[in-house]
Amino acid sequence: MKIIRSLAVATAVISTTVLATNAQAQEMAYPDKCKSEMASGGDMSMQGHQMSGMAEFQKESMEGMKAMNMNMMQGMMKKDADVAFACGMIAHHMGAISMAQVELKHGDNAETKAKAQKIIDDQTEEIKELTAWVEKEVK
Repeated sequence: MKIIRSLAVATAVISTTVLATNAQAQEMAYPDKCKSEMASGGDMSMQGHQMSGMAEFQKESMEGMKAMNMNMMQGMMKKDADVAFACGMIAHHMGAISMAQVELKHGDNAETKAKAQKIIDDQTEEIKELTAWVEKEVK
């Protein structure tokens, strides 16, 4: 239970940090209705992967993946399968967008950058659709 509470706190902190540095992601905050009903608390000692010695693009990618993983875990804990799916996919798509934004910022290859932009465009639309469904259907 302490680990779950630590994960909830870590999710909030990491998500806030990642989203605050990314204007497009700020527009697509992880829906409150997808967050775990479990109480938050515990310590932040669970920091995960060491990032010293990594290139800047690797650090940015890792931060995005941490936020995605935490949100996916929360979403998948929903008691309704449809809600768990929608919430898990929102988090998954947010992770894809985060990775694509790192590519646009740091990548050099025109083909991969074009693919990254397509991912951002497509996944943004799916997040909007899934979030609208969550807001409408989840009580």
